[in-house]
Amino acid sequence: MPGAGHRGAARARWLGTGLLGLFLVPVSLSLEVSVGKATTIYAVNGTEILLPCTFTSCFGFQNLRFWWSYNSSDTFKILIDGIVKNEKSDPKVKLKDDDRITLEGSVKEKMNNISILLRNLEFSDTGKYTCHVKNPKENYLQHQATIFLQVVDKLEEVDNTVTLIILAVVGGVIGVLVFILLVKKFIAFIIKKTQEKKKECLVSSSGNDNTENGLPGSKAEEKAPKKV
Repeated sequence: MPGAGHRGAARARWLGTGLLGLFLVPVSLSLEVSVGKATTIYAVNGTEILLPCTFTSCFGFQNLRFWWSYNSSDTFKILIDGIVKNEKSDPKVKLKDDDRITLEGSVKEKMNNISILLRNLEFSDTGKYTCHVKNPKENYLQHQATIFLQVVDKLEEVDNTVTLIILAVVGGVIGVLVFILLVKKFIAFIIKKTQEKKKECLVSSSGNDNTENGLPGSKAEEKAPKKV
């Protein structure tokens, strides 16, 4: 029947899609490489700079290979190449292109750090630095992250004048609002106390003597009795 064949083909497609999803999910949740939040870092000529790189793996790792590469407009080269035997071993350098580079990484305490320190910076060191990682447990899939280094003559000082002015204005406005609120509460307190005093005066005056009209509740002047 044509209908049965169509349903069978649909089931096969759904099954294939499901298996593909099961295959891709572990890959997407496997190893990740990070060089920090900053995509560009600046360093002064003649100084040193730490190029950060860390990795995380949900599956663990064994004989993990890592390397750093440098790329500029006219140059590409491998700076350092190494291996991490397991989660209890520190990274080991197998190849290093520049003596100015030192591996500063460690995997102890689950740091998984494969950062490098670049000393005696030169203007020609400006370019892209990429940290690469391959894990045999993930069929040698390559993961990487890139950071851009800009070597400058001197670091420019950031002018915070505008920021300070804005903070001062905002602080002043907040201070004025707080002052107005306190004054308002003080005035309300004075008015409340004044009204309470007026009420006390009215209550006390209602029981006082009224000698002029001799109204009930008041005491009139006592007159001496007439002599017979």
